[in-house]
Amino acid sequence: MTLADRLEITAENDPYFSYCLWPYRPVAASAGKFRQANLLFQTFDMMKADERMFELVRLIRQAVGLGHTVWGAKFCGGTLSWEYYFYDYRRCARVRSIPLVLDAMRPLVRCELTSNENLPYFMFSLDIGSELVAGARSLDEIHLYIGNVGSAVSSGISYSFTAAGQRLENFYFFFDPKKHLADIKNKVAMSAFLDSERVKPDDVIWPQLLDCNTVCVANKQRNDCIYFAGVRVDALLWFLERMRYPEPIVAFVREHRAQLDHLLYDVGIDYRMEDGRIVVLKSAYYGIF
Repeated sequence: MTLADRLEITAENDPYFSYCLWPYRPVAASAGKFRQANLLFQTFDMMKADERMFELVRLIRQAVGLGHTVWGAKFCGGTLSWEYYFYDYRRCARVRSIPLVLDAMRPLVRCELTSNENLPYFMFSLDIGSELVAGARSLDEIHLYIGNVGSAVSSGISYSFTAAGQRLENFYFFFDPKKHLADIKNKVAMSAFLDSERVKPDDVIWPQLLDCNTVCVANKQRNDCIYFAGVRVDALLWFLERMRYPEPIVAFVREHRAQLDHLLYDVGIDYRMEDGRIVVLKSAYYGIF
């Protein structure tokens, strides 16, 4: 089956969510246009991913519903990889749980990990790839996200869970760029990974992406990260070009811009300062399926 055969068109009752699974209204007429899943399918096609990657999307949709899974296409060192994110803000009263998703994936994905469903997680994520669905490896890590109580803004903490135990990973802080730009700049500056005397705010807080709904600043173990949530298709295209994504990805968005202009997109970079300048270690863009 070709990529053209797999492309999906919007339906009247389609949901629209950000990468935090926060709902939004389409920013242009949506009838007869592309679903965000098409961007994910294009990366599968470009990477010649195992056909079972498409089947896994179908299995997950059956379990959690259409449009309730967030996908991330991550670009690092010239290589593209994928991560899937599952939210349920009811926490311990959740329906979309780790056992539910692992059970749905079981026809294609082996996993020996078990989860403690008494933990108040509101989201978890899984690294996905062809070798996983082909049975060449088992799923050996789950990223768990828990609220960060006491923060003045929406905030979360992520942990890595493996057979060896759990490990703290990252802290996330969410800001409204229209109201809290000064706080965003201060949060970026409060870092062990950059010298605020040598780095300008625009080196990290890119003006071309600030017309968005939310800016998230994250503190990770070896670098910091910034996400821009709710950018339009032209900003997505600018981001993909700046980050030098493979030309087939850029060309797909450019060619189908009119079919993608009703959607909002989420993008982010991992960065730190090296030799007096900002270095982007990894970038990613996000959607739902």
